[in-house]
Amino acid sequence: MNIYFSDFFEISPEAVEDYGAFNVSLLADLPLFIDPFLLFNSNKTEYRSLHDEMISYLTFLREKAIAGGLSNGLIGAWYRFPEIKQTWLGFSASGNRGSGLGADFAMALHRNLHKIFTDFGSEKITQGSHLEKLCLIGDGVGKDNISDFTTNLIHGYLLDYTQEFAKNQIKEEYRRKVRAPKAQFNYVTETWEHGTYELPYINGDYVLLTPEDMLTKDAAWINKPDLFDHFDLIPPAIPDDQLRAQVNNYFLKALPKRKKEKREEEPTKKDKREAAA
Repeated sequence: MNIYFSDFFEISPEAVEDYGAFNVSLLADLPLFIDPFLLFNSNKTEYRSLHDEMISYLTFLREKAIAGGLSNGLIGAWYRFPEIKQTWLGFSASGNRGSGLGADFAMALHRNLHKIFTDFGSEKITQGSHLEKLCLIGDGVGKDNISDFTTNLIHGYLLDYTQEFAKNQIKEEYRRKVRAPKAQFNYVTETWEHGTYELPYINGDYVLLTPEDMLTKDAAWINKPDLFDHFDLIPPAIPDDQLRAQVNNYFLKALPKRKKEKREEEPTKKDKREAAA
């Protein structure tokens, strides 16, 4: 019976392992999650670049939130993070369809980015009161949702990563050129760009591989001995409340403080050149 990626695409499990990817099941999502701190703490150059790109995008969102006047359409386009089901990660009873992060998360992130960062530099409100009353990632968001959030922001990397493996290891009959949404954010047009990739394709959809060293596991959901052996190199996920607190704390530290003076808010010629580049 075909269970894993390697089974469906007729390659050896060792080929997937040697590439550094996790050999996902294509029958149902596995309780595995992309942990942003495995990127933030990594010494790998490509992971550090992903970290910088994530912070750049959150900085963009922060500036838009502070400017105000965003329509629901723009909030949906910039702040909404659906599940990228092609990774086959997360919680589901069967198949690979999860809920992702919907409109409530988008509105809360927009609202909190504005409130938190407009207060930076004010002597009236302490850092302690910031963390007590406001956070970027709110209650009810767990490891599955934070994984969805991170996956969206590194989607282009996962597409490139999978395409490279597919072209070198997977038979042409099991590959297809597809148009993937939200592959890269264009800061000039302020829109998400689609991209064309040649990817593993089966049962009407493409599949994305994820590097094993980005993943944590929910061990409570993994009880079959054959699956447990398959997960032995993946660290356990920390509890949701701890993960939320750590993500909030890190983003608040990593996002640069916005200067208050009007003259410093206006873009310079250098700023405009860098934006165009």
